Amino acid sequence: MTPFLLVLSSPSGGGKTTIARRLLAARSDVGYSISATTRAPRAGERDGVDYHFLSRGEFERRRDAGDFAEWAEYNGQLYGTLARELERVAADGKHAVLDIDVEGARQLRRSVPDGVHVFVLPPSAEVLALRLKGRNSESPEQVRRRLEHAATEIAAAGEYDYIVVNDDLDAAVRQVEAIIDAESRRTIRLGGLPQTIERLRRAVGAEATGITTAGAGA
Repeated sequence: MTPFLLVLSSPSGGGKTTIARRLLAARSDVGYSISATTRAPRAGERDGVDYHFLSRGEFERRRDAGDFAEWAEYNGQLYGTLARELERVAADGKHAVLDIDVEGARQLRRSVPDGVHVFVLPPSAEVLALRLKGRNSESPEQVRRRLEHAATEIAAAGEYDYIVVNDDLDAAVRQVEAIIDAESRRTIRLGGLPQTIERLRRAVGAEATGITTAGAGA
């Protein structure tokens, strides 16, 4: 089986990060790609574990050198996925799971064209608004801006390979797992498949010849 990149996108409050965490906790065939950022570490965060914390100059140098598979700027800070991180996860024989925004996913389609992209939709606008308000961490104006941005992101859902509606979290996780299982069995991802098919073809042919010969001798 050839590992692939699994991209999860959704508007804020859609559930992509929670689904990614559930997959990482439940499956041995998926791995976490550690993102890089220029923001300062928060309490309890560790460099090389939660993020690769880089200075702005170092981030920009590596970006200009082509080290990032995707990158973006949010609230004055830079965030990105290092290509070496994707390679590290793949070298362990695991699918790299990323939860990123629409623009990051677009960049990854160009840099990693064989990735699998899943958009997680909320069941309704009302549920999405309730989820954002329920965090109690942002002002009404901030929630309003998030909902406006969500409307723009939802318009891009048709760019993705799969759509999962996160009405029930357990069901949504199972659907993404089914996608992983199905994509893992694609012929292009099965190493050594031509040789396996050829061996089986020859063996079946030999069985057929043996039956014909036995029938003729009788």
